[in-house]
Amino acid sequence: MLINNINTSSVTSLGATSASSGSSLGTPAAGGSSFKDTLLKSIGEVDNLQKDANRAVEQLATGGDVSPAEVLSAVQKADIAFRLMMQIRNKLVQAYQDVQQIRV
Repeated sequence: MLINNINTSSVTSLGATSASSGSSLGTPAAGGSSFKDTLLKSIGEVDNLQKDANRAVEQLATGGDVSPAEVLSAVQKADIAFRLMMQIRNKLVQAYQDVQQIRV
């Protein structure tokens, strides 16, 4: 099948990154991955979903063995994943701007 399932573990692990035990932001906690690695992995998954959707649309346009329902599903998954990524980016930018405005 052409369509990959959205791996929700990367989305849930984004919220479950450990900030305990006083570890620095760049180093992962014991047994965990860093925020940077999680973010890059999520971006890669969104990119893969968009590539899969593009392939499905191309196959449908060229008469390949793919149903319109599969194409629609692939395009919608890619769209939802991209919108989620943009919302996360917007929240990170907003948090950065809020931190910048804190007076010491």
